[in-house]
Amino acid sequence: MKLDRTVIDELVVHSGEHAALNGRSTVATTVDWLGTAGKKPKEVAEEDLRAFVDELTSSQELLWARGTYALLVVLQAMDAAGKDGTIKHVMSGVNPQGCQVVAFRQPSAEELGHDFLWRCSKLLPERGRIGIFNRSYYEDVLVVRVHPELLASGDASSGKRPLEHVWSHRFEDINAFEHHLHRSGTRIVKIFLHVSKDEQKKRFLQRLDDPKKLWKFSVADLAERRHWDEYQAAYEEALSATSTSWAPWYVVPADHKYVLRALVGGIMVDAIDRMQLRPPKADPDESQARSRARTELLAE
Repeated sequence: MKLDRTVIDELVVHSGEHAALNGRSTVATTVDWLGTAGKKPKEVAEEDLRAFVDELTSSQELLWARGTYALLVVLQAMDAAGKDGTIKHVMSGVNPQGCQVVAFRQPSAEELGHDFLWRCSKLLPERGRIGIFNRSYYEDVLVVRVHPELLASGDASSGKRPLEHVWSHRFEDINAFEHHLHRSGTRIVKIFLHVSKDEQKKRFLQRLDDPKKLWKFSVADLAERRHWDEYQAAYEEALSATSTSWAPWYVVPADHKYVLRALVGGIMVDAIDRMQLRPPKADPDESQARSRARTELLAE
């Protein structure tokens, strides 16, 4: 099962182009990939997601067997856009031994004592594994941009140059870092979950009204919501400046979770498929050893 190439092409932010978030739907793609006759869109999306999950299961095993590439998936979004649920559903069939998920929250004192890429670089996936970053080093050109007072006091960027230079230099650092990873065998897929302000409000209210979801809500989430327009501007510039041929950004409509999850699954399947992995060839010496092992076992 593969996601239609025209859908993927619509979602990607092409290198050198603007992300144009204001012109992108938070509900659906313009390409009608859910229009199967006789079925509701949600039913089609859920069927596709199951197929993508199955495909990821076999692809991850092949990725592990080859051990030549790693896959890094970066998820960024506004609060309540669906990052946790997407990881849970899309990765439901993957062997935990071959996958790692890291959620980056407020940096520690130790992390603030290093450059902004350090805390993420030390948690990159090994070759043969899938790594998922729930938030990432992009927080340092998003949250820190909206709240420049969070720039580490010891950071060489702090207070010595105009802030605009800080962000442009960090974009350069990110592109160079991701290019290095790509050349070293780590394939990078960056996904922005594009949720609307109205849908975020709806999900916040659901969390407040449901005792089982109350733990998900933080007063800090509401404080950040007041900076909605500033965050949209920060995302627009960050995605436009750092979507490259080696580490592209995909803008995925997130107002409907069934659409979001299926599209993310399809994007991940496409990323591994483009690695053109093949089962490893048997070593002649190992083949002889296996033949002797078979003979010994049958003789018992």
